[in-house]
Amino acid sequence: MPTTIISYNVNGFRAAVKKGLFDWLKQENPDIVCFQETKMQPDQVEAEPFEALGYKFHFWHSAEKKGYSSVATFSKKEPDKVVVGCGMERYDREGRILRTDFGNVTLLNCYFPSGTSGEERQGFKYEFLDDFFNYIAELKKERPKLIIVGDYNIAHTDIDIHSPKTNQKSSGFLPEERAWMTKWLESGFTDAFRHINPNKKDDYTWWSVRFNSRASNKGWRIDYQSVSNNMKDKILEARNLQDAVHSDHCPVYMKIELQ
Repeated sequence: MPTTIISYNVNGFRAAVKKGLFDWLKQENPDIVCFQETKMQPDQVEAEPFEALGYKFHFWHSAEKKGYSSVATFSKKEPDKVVVGCGMERYDREGRILRTDFGNVTLLNCYFPSGTSGEERQGFKYEFLDDFFNYIAELKKERPKLIIVGDYNIAHTDIDIHSPKTNQKSSGFLPEERAWMTKWLESGFTDAFRHINPNKKDDYTWWSVRFNSRASNKGWRIDYQSVSNNMKDKILEARNLQDAVHSDHCPVYMKIELQ
């Protein structure tokens, strides 16, 4: 039976709830939902609304700094294993990676760093990309079937951004970042959205809150669901749910056969 997975950078969980997140989640009813940038600690969350929707299993990786970063995974099915973090302290203290295993498939819920605040964080982002690539290469030896969802904070190609020419020097579309995405996919991963929608343009997942960007669809596609190539033929559907407006991002959706 296919499994539906939604990944969603909510840019503040409590703010998204006030904008109707629970009603939307009830309507979409995915089997697994992975949130990024929750900006919350587990003890700040009431589990009852999720459990009422069938999400009996919920896991958090929160940043040490309150109100910052953090990811959470909610599932209707109990995972066989949960690993909080990646074992690298400088990233784990920012709450960026949460692993859940379902049978022989490993799902990673990730929030990649942004480099938009300056050179120091851009450097941190490059270091994360290199370390994450190596971490996954090792994990793949043990767990070859991987799904890696989340906010990658990179627009890969010209059709993934509204104005590629004017954003050549913008963090998130720098040549080094785009080259990393190419290397990532060439290392054995499939971009689920592009697998199903190879040439689709103007289908973004993030819009700046400035300049009325969302209304004019001046966006970036920076949220992904990467699937190891040994599972790419199991991808049944993949799309961006742009009608969801609880955040400056929209959710990304995938239906896939896990067995």
